[in-house]
Amino acid sequence: MKILNFNFYNAHDLNSARDTSTEESIKTQLRERMSSSKQMILLVGKKTKDLRKFVPWEIELARKKDIPIIVVNLNGNRDYDANLCPASIGNEIYTIHISFNAAIIQYALDNFPDDYDANKGKNAGNYRYKDSVYKELGL
Repeated sequence: MKILNFNFYNAHDLNSARDTSTEESIKTQLRERMSSSKQMILLVGKKTKDLRKFVPWEIELARKKDIPIIVVNLNGNRDYDANLCPASIGNEIYTIHISFNAAIIQYALDNFPDDYDANKGKNAGNYRYKDSVYKELGL
């Protein structure tokens, strides 16, 4: 069993932002957190596409800050899932879509930033890893 080599923090749990906080207060806190982020993992589940307040705003902030976005499908899909993925991901930026599994998440965290830097100006769109990558990871 491989031990993952990263710390995962839900940005929404890191400080005192609550549902009663003002929108601008929450956005200020999110900006602060994202200012030191090197990558963004967007967990996509059944309700993600319908979250219209902060999710699209966070995606746009990541784009403005040139932060690579790894889209993780909670349903196990290894591709872009138009039925669940927020429209704000679009296909204007280079993103990778993976299934929800520790091994492929670790692989993406280790490899996608370099792929992103090499391809962001040339290849926009929603990409996936080949099945051979999953197979090499035992998935």
